[in-house]
Amino acid sequence: MKKFINFTNHPSARWDSKQRESAEIYGTIEDMAFPTVSPEMDEEELGNLADEMVKQIMAKEPAAVLCQGEFTLAYQVIRRLIEQGITVLAACSQRNTVERTVDGVNQRTVTFEFVRFREYR
Repeated sequence: MKKFINFTNHPSARWDSKQRESAEIYGTIEDMAFPTVSPEMDEEELGNLADEMVKQIMAKEPAAVLCQGEFTLAYQVIRRLIEQGITVLAACSQRNTVERTVDGVNQRTVTFEFVRFREYR
């Protein structure tokens, strides 16, 4: 069975129907939490973590992977997955911002509306 691995910290249970349907084109959605990356981690440690994450992802036999998280780890994971022939995606959303003043206090509300997945190449 084909799998769409959601390697982010945004559980698919919270996705809207459009994003879920777009992911299911690739297979059954399976969430995999993106790890916390310490700013103290050096490049060798980061590379080792990337290797481990890719190993875990590949064990799931993905058809596609949504990879979004801390930039330097995401970059290394994305690069390694592409080298293994895996389709790696980013979620593209429309950012909607509403600003208003209530009782003299400026408030900003930001929502994100999923539009599509875009492939890393």
